[in-house]
Amino acid sequence: MRQQSARNYNQRSERKTNYYIDGNTVRRLEGEPEERRRRQIEKEQEQTRRKNCRVARRNQERALRVSLGYVLFCTIAVCLLGCVCVTYIQLQSDITARTRNISGLERQISDLRADNAAAIKRLDLSTDLEKIREQALGFGMKYANESQIVYYSIEDHDFMEQHSDIPEE
Repeated sequence: MRQQSARNYNQRSERKTNYYIDGNTVRRLEGEPEERRRRQIEKEQEQTRRKNCRVARRNQERALRVSLGYVLFCTIAVCLLGCVCVTYIQLQSDITARTRNISGLERQISDLRADNAAAIKRLDLSTDLEKIREQALGFGMKYANESQIVYYSIEDHDFMEQHSDIPEE
């Protein structure tokens, strides 16, 4: 009998029990609802993951499909952008060329003004007004009298045009 009870004891200890004793008579299964709940949550997570994978795959396929209209739109946009860039570069080069031309012309004007100022200075230094006056008086010229001077009034103009000779008297 002892062998049989030892064998039964060994068989009982080898079997796994999923319950525990609460009080003196109530037995509850240990972890069964929790295990079921865990499996259900895992199953729901797996379903959600598969659904998300399918949705993502569909979105990727949709994104990879390129329509003819989109290709034409992109081509036209790139062509327009290229035209705008080329036009901008041409305008910039025109502005640069004109600026160089203007600076060259300004340099020429500056040189001509300096040449004119030098020529005027040379003429002023080479002309002896006293000698000219003496020669004019030697040829019989004399200063004008008050009766020979004619005054004109100019109204609203800053110059006067003479269309005929001034009379002697």
